[in-house]
Amino acid sequence: MSEVAIATTIFIVSYAVIVSERLDRMTVALAGGSLMIAFGVIDQDQAITAIDWNTLALLTGMMILVNILKRTGVFRYAGWRTAILLGGNPWSLMAGFAIFTAVASALLDNVTTVLLMIPVTIAICEDLGLDARPYMITQVIASNIGGTATLIGDPPNILIGGATGLDFLAFLNNLGPVALVLTVLALIGFRFYYAPRLGEVTTEARRTLRDADARVHINDGRLLLRSLIVLTLTIVGFLLHGALHLEAGSVAMFGATLLLLLSQIEPHGVLAEVEWPTLFFFVGLFVLVGGIEEIGLLDRIAEEAVALTGGDPLWTALMLLWLGGVASAIIDNIPAVATLIPLTVAVARLIYPELAGLDAAEVASSAQMEPLWWALALGACLGGNGSMVGASANVVAVGIAERRDEPIGFWGFTRIGAPIALVSLLVSSLYLWLRYF
Repeated sequence: MSEVAIATTIFIVSYAVIVSERLDRMTVALAGGSLMIAFGVIDQDQAITAIDWNTLALLTGMMILVNILKRTGVFRYAGWRTAILLGGNPWSLMAGFAIFTAVASALLDNVTTVLLMIPVTIAICEDLGLDARPYMITQVIASNIGGTATLIGDPPNILIGGATGLDFLAFLNNLGPVALVLTVLALIGFRFYYAPRLGEVTTEARRTLRDADARVHINDGRLLLRSLIVLTLTIVGFLLHGALHLEAGSVAMFGATLLLLLSQIEPHGVLAEVEWPTLFFFVGLFVLVGGIEEIGLLDRIAEEAVALTGGDPLWTALMLLWLGGVASAIIDNIPAVATLIPLTVAVARLIYPELAGLDAAEVASSAQMEPLWWALALGACLGGNGSMVGASANVVAVGIAERRDEPIGFWGFTRIGAPIALVSLLVSSLYLWLRYF
């Protein structure tokens, strides 16, 4: 059996099992990466080189920051404060929660934001006698759109940023405008679909809400102040990391370390709450993709893709947008974009002859590539709304809902998310054409 056949088989089987969700995806990714090494597709040094350590550092640093921040109770406070300000009006509450989640997802990341906000949403809806499921679905969709806007907002962007060196400000400048437009369009869609079905809040529930004090949810004011200061400094660091000549992963780790020092919280508890399975899933995924990149499979696929688009940059960008969107809806946007990043580099070498002699890092960071990266980022992040399994935030929210006896299910999410994903990709196609071509 040839090396190409071995690597391709390992890759396809690993992805199929990950998508089926029959086994833990971290375990499958690590097993697939290990098999790439065991069968000699790549050696250990090549596997280590394939791992994007900047991405892992960025994820780890932000997880530590958010794990400390959540101990202050600020997310419960924000949820209750929003409900109190809006007076318990069901539609206003839905729109307010969606907007807050979109903004928070851009500044933290959508998975963490959903993880922290969904339990708060369920609690508030229970107290008001409302069905929590529409509020959860709209929050998750808004979180995926809001997370599209920044480097740290959605895992696909973190992966693209790690591979290309594009900074926080570049993501915000190029993806922020379209994310804002899509958030408004999503709210209009939510209004038409959900507003007539939300029911009413009882007079007693409104009275309870009016008398509530959101401040009781703040557990530690001093820690909250220190956390917000460090978070602000970290975001400023992301904005300036190019001028500071620091990688985004370094900025995140500096912020996490500073907050650990200032908070004086026992670090073992904080580190225990880091999503280690997610980080090791990325490790296995990087090695898997490194294996098929090493054998030249992605170069062959790139040649077919370029033949299909005729090498035209606009059609190539649109192909990446829709390929990323459809793939993300089917197999989860993290493995989809991890595979499409090196494919995009291979495609660029073919449509831009001046890049042919450069190594992958030089190609990825070249100016000509930027529209292709924005196309891939939009496709992967927005396509994640296309189904329940399209993004980690979706899976997290649905899992929490099931544990709280508020089942959403695959079709419960997808029948709302898929039309919004389709509209988002159409709008993004227009945006790419108007802005870059």
